[in-house]
Amino acid sequence: MSELTSPSISTEGSFSVPRHLAIIMDGNNRWAKARRLPGAAGHRAGAKNVRPVAEACADIGVEYLTLFAFSTENWKRPKREVSLLLDLMTRLLEDDVDELAERNVRFRVIGDRSRFSAKIQMLMTRAEQLTVNNNKMTLSIAANYGGQWDITNAAKKIAEAVKAGELDPNDINHELFQSFLELGDIPAPDLCIRTGGDNRISNFLLWDLAYTELFFSDIFWPEFGQQTLEDAVLRFSQCERRFGTRT
Repeated sequence: MSELTSPSISTEGSFSVPRHLAIIMDGNNRWAKARRLPGAAGHRAGAKNVRPVAEACADIGVEYLTLFAFSTENWKRPKREVSLLLDLMTRLLEDDVDELAERNVRFRVIGDRSRFSAKIQMLMTRAEQLTVNNNKMTLSIAANYGGQWDITNAAKKIAEAVKAGELDPNDINHELFQSFLELGDIPAPDLCIRTGGDNRISNFLLWDLAYTELFFSDIFWPEFGQQTLEDAVLRFSQCERRFGTRT
């Protein structure tokens, strides 16, 4: 297995760095299959790549990085694979958060935590509390997250506020609804990268990606590094973002 390298993109030149970058980390199993390795090896390699990529994004000036780590649909995978994914999540929370904290990265988790074990929920809370005052970059990990769940959950909270007399239905607008979403307190992603060769967003940030630039790469997530990051950021730099208007 080849060594994974930490991406290091230069900020010199014509790059316009996205303020908020979202990544769908896909292709771990196919990376392993191509090397005649068990699927577990692919997931381990993918998990190993999270911190280097996060550090590289912080270094080039990304303010918000959101990674799709575990979807609401991932529970349907074989129990052995789910167990491995949860174990890797635990290791990330135990081993990588301290180093991210030292680099002034704030850590947060979005999604429904209730299905995770008490230990994982405790580690999530610890990571958030440890890094709450960091301000170089905010790293959001989407765990047991789905875009449809996010929108439904926001609608439920709004309905409860209306029922309690805390909110007038006439005051519900785009901005208010967005404030009830998991990422409602930060800017929407400017760029979303999906690795692994599939050209879809797979129930990720459905509301938030309304005007996000999309970059699909055939590179498997364990191989995601400097060149793919540079390619995506360069492509983003060349986009003319109109948000539904004309120039």
